[in-house]
Amino acid sequence: MQTHSSPLDNRLLASLGSADWLRLQPHVDRVVLNRKESVYEPGQSLSHAYFPTTSLASLMHVTEDGDCAESALVGNDGMLGVSLFMSGTPSSGYASVLASGEAYRIPAGILMQEFERAGDTMRVLLRYTQALLTQTAQHAICARHHLVTQQVAFCLLQQADRTNSDEVLMTQEQIATRLGVRREGVTEGAGHLQKLGLIRYARGHVEILDREGLEDQACECYGVLRNEYQRLLPAAPCQECLLAA
Repeated sequence: MQTHSSPLDNRLLASLGSADWLRLQPHVDRVVLNRKESVYEPGQSLSHAYFPTTSLASLMHVTEDGDCAESALVGNDGMLGVSLFMSGTPSSGYASVLASGEAYRIPAGILMQEFERAGDTMRVLLRYTQALLTQTAQHAICARHHLVTQQVAFCLLQQADRTNSDEVLMTQEQIATRLGVRREGVTEGAGHLQKLGLIRYARGHVEILDREGLEDQACECYGVLRNEYQRLLPAAPCQECLLAA
């Protein structure tokens, strides 16, 4: 029998109070997001907000010349569709699925009704937005000031954390696109990390062999974001336990 993830495997949904969760629960649907699928595109109005559990998505922005780079990574610690409650207008970027898996979606209108109650849902989503803004700012600093090898290590650690796995499925071309750098730089950086015995890389499959060593090679951005997410979105109590109490 196939076992599906639970909505409460998403950090944001698990952080909601029991009353908020009980109101939202009837409107929560499980969906499967496939690798390379676009959850939304620039200028598209969103009908749902998505809360990944086992899937992973990259928030990308594209220039007029067709160049693109990642502004943030969203996994089981976040949501897709922040523009719904921040402005209500379509997003200027797009969300591309990096790793296939499950997510739970909530209709935009239902989520907004709960948000406007100014209770737990508003508090959790605004704290997540602050964490997301920090991630976007840190990515900008990283791209401007840190070595490509450091950026590659940071990129691999971020993805591993959000999939709870030391195996990362990602080609050098995909890493280069996400970072907004040349593929040759990624090849050199990944090769350096492999020579140090920190990763094993072959045909789009990266295995992290030494996490502590990889963290030492990553720039400060990794630690900054990890601490910020822990501060703003601390581990939530078991929602199912609260409802059963």
